[in-house]
Amino acid sequence: MMATGSFFFAGGGTGGHIYPAIAVAEQLVKLKPQAPINFFCSSRDIDSQILSKTDFGCTPLPATGLSLRPGKLIEFCTSFFKSAAIAKEKLAASENAVVIGIGGYVAAPVCFAAHKLGVPVVLVNVDSVPGKANRFIARWAQRIFVQFEETAEYFKKSKAKVSIVGCPLRSSFSKPQPQEAIDKIGLDKSKKTLLITGASSGSESINRTVCSLLEKMSDFADKWQVVHLAGRVNFETVKQMYADATIAHNVVGYYDDMADLLAAADLVLGRSGAVSVAEYAAAGCPTICMPYPHHKDMHQYLNASQLVDAGAAIIVDDVADETDRAEWLWEELGPLLKDNQKREEMKKNCEQIGTADAASKIANELLSICGQKL
Repeated sequence: MMATGSFFFAGGGTGGHIYPAIAVAEQLVKLKPQAPINFFCSSRDIDSQILSKTDFGCTPLPATGLSLRPGKLIEFCTSFFKSAAIAKEKLAASENAVVIGIGGYVAAPVCFAAHKLGVPVVLVNVDSVPGKANRFIARWAQRIFVQFEETAEYFKKSKAKVSIVGCPLRSSFSKPQPQEAIDKIGLDKSKKTLLITGASSGSESINRTVCSLLEKMSDFADKWQVVHLAGRVNFETVKQMYADATIAHNVVGYYDDMADLLAAADLVLGRSGAVSVAEYAAAGCPTICMPYPHHKDMHQYLNASQLVDAGAAIIVDDVADETDRAEWLWEELGPLLKDNQKREEMKKNCEQIGTADAASKIANELLSICGQKL
């Protein structure tokens, strides 16, 4: 009888890298409860915070991002090969292993080690435009799974089979419990909920912009309440900004059970990372997207455009001038708070792009690569 495969997820640094991997890992556990699952992650706090709430093993690696500055380049090379050596030792000691690259600078040295050992490499790329690490890793990949059809073009030079499956979402998105979020946060069920989120680390720009509009939002205090995910670092600052707000509000540093919270929300304002976009769609949330403006490839704009094209979202640019940014946001936010019919149309349009089985599809393929039969 063939031994159960060992699955090593490689990547991290943001929730957008880790959450899809957890989603696939959950499906692997469902299909093969005894399969060993481990994560090679970054040393950032966000990785340990997220993974500590799972039963999966994790190994933080010293890998750093690529920089062409002389001192930083030496640091990158040193940390790359040190990380690869750690990964190689663990992979070599595991039977029937598969490495799943999930993006970020941690993924590259692990996939490099897997390639050197002849261990199969699978790539999960949920962004519309692949990052540098994933483009580099593609040369070693046996299979590549992407969220968007347009993304497949970036991997056409790879020998890997590319499959368009959507974004793997945690199992909680299949059966969200909005009442759990309502109870935990203390929401008023008689009011609609505006959820503000800057993703797993928060967004100073979104925080400042929203807080500058609190006086205008007071006009909606009788029908609306705000849940503001400020990010742990900015929590106290944002909480103070709300001190005189008349609209009911709950400022939270971080909230892990996003399936429940999104299910409890009536309107979302947030970034448009690939996972966030997929979660908005799965939850059926009308959304105002403020894409992160400083990525060279502007991939958050492309992610958001998937929602916009479906009629499920509106984009507001995170422009440099704070006054212009606030005015633009209010031009979109104010009318949406009033227009129940528009929000309902946007909610229904989410059904066009929501995907529910990406994690299951990937998990089954991983088991196939390991030679397992269900």
